[in-house]
Amino acid sequence: MTDLHYDVRGSGPLLLIVPGGAGHPMGFGPLTDALAHRFTVVTYDPLGLAHGRLGEPVADQRVEEWSDGASRVLEKVLPEGESAYVLGTSSGGIAVLDLLARHPQRLRHVVAHEPPCVRVLPDGARQQAMFREVYDTYRAAGLQAAAVRLGAGLAGQEPEESPSGQPLPADEELSNPMALFLVHVLRQFSSYAPDTKALAASSDRLTLAAGSDSRGQLLHRTARFLSEHSGSRFVEFPGGHVGVAEHPLAFAELLGETLLGGGGTPVPLTT
Repeated sequence: MTDLHYDVRGSGPLLLIVPGGAGHPMGFGPLTDALAHRFTVVTYDPLGLAHGRLGEPVADQRVEEWSDGASRVLEKVLPEGESAYVLGTSSGGIAVLDLLARHPQRLRHVVAHEPPCVRVLPDGARQQAMFREVYDTYRAAGLQAAAVRLGAGLAGQEPEESPSGQPLPADEELSNPMALFLVHVLRQFSSYAPDTKALAASSDRLTLAAGSDSRGQLLHRTARFLSEHSGSRFVEFPGGHVGVAEHPLAFAELLGETLLGGGGTPVPLTT
């Protein structure tokens, strides 16, 4: 059983955060600063990238491993008799959907922000092929070219001519969270199919979320589709796919309202 890597700060009801990408919580500082005034914030780092493991070998990742790890974190930090709030963004959003489906015990409410589990969509096979193209682009032309291809794919646009380059050498790849995401997380997580029946059984404890700047884009459509097919709420948050970093204070404020409601009761907002 692998070691668990997480940080705890703040006070109040427990809020577990599962970051996106390769799970590195970089860029989450301002958000957790704001949330720590209202919650005991536990930030899970699935690969330990922010805890000394950046640069060490990484295997292809599985959604179930991340959600099992998140469940084990909750076992360690959640006081007896209490339940936890959960936020997952991007690939972390997929992990928290699996957490709710497979480990619903002691979960009070889960917010999944723009989870890229595109397999559920009617055109899911085409979207999965797009993510494989992003990986192939990285292997052929490097990080910048892959980022351009990914941005076009998420926006539903035809790919522009990508800048030429080359993939990172093996040692640099292991030290680059974005490269680790492209190689070991993106294709693996985007092929995951959520258990919509299990999610529907817990729909009163689930909010699907997307950024207001993502309207018309792939992951906004994915979040709304999952919301409709699980019978759960849908909420728009400030910014786009990385709204947690773009608008941390506004994001934290809406997250608090979504989880706690006006009077401290877990009554998520709807749109």
